Amino acid sequence: MDIQVLEGELVEVVTDAVTGMERRAFGEFVGPQGELASYAFGWTTGSDPHVARLSVGIGAGNPGGGTFHAVVFEHEDGHAFSLTDDPFERVPQGGPDLTADEARAHGDLPFVWWVADRVMERDRRAWWMRHWLLGTNCVQTLEVFERREPILLVQHDADDDLWQLIGASGTDGGTGKIGHLYHAVDEDQTLLDVLDLPPGGGATRAGAGSPWTGRA
Repeated sequence: MDIQVLEGELVEVVTDAVTGMERRAFGEFVGPQGELASYAFGWTTGSDPHVARLSVGIGAGNPGGGTFHAVVFEHEDGHAFSLTDDPFERVPQGGPDLTADEARAHGDLPFVWWVADRVMERDRRAWWMRHWLLGTNCVQTLEVFERREPILLVQHDADDDLWQLIGASGTDGGTGKIGHLYHAVDEDQTLLDVLDLPPGGGATRAGAGSPWTGRA
């Protein structure tokens, strides 16, 4: 049996003009031997400190069951987790909320970190959150930036790690707009499907709402 990461509900709440949008994403995990876990992660744009949150629950109804809570933060060229005492979300597979010390002493902590890594790899909303954590830059054509054209080409440059979002008019070096990739996803969540493009990869589509094709 293959690993399954099943995306669930995405809850978005406007907070205020300073912090912007709070997002919480939920999902279920099924391991190769049928191991079950449920998870939730979330972030608030404009938050200080600039960290995300994660909850992973296992063993609902069992003596060893519990819900593990962590913060997710930028680390070197990627992200890292750190256990926290502060509960984030209740999840269906979870049991009692564990403190950081209780989680560290739990025999299933390696499994929980394994689940967390697979969620970050496979849940498209986690890709979005990771780009927010890392402050990934993108350049948009003026027509795309002003929402006069849909994005038809996404390119992840290998040389400078910059992402390009291009519409029907093509590129114009004199009018391109630099910004954060996660802001572009705020405006067009169809980009969720291509946020894992590797450096040098690109994807195209025929029009707004059409499927993306091409990866490497």
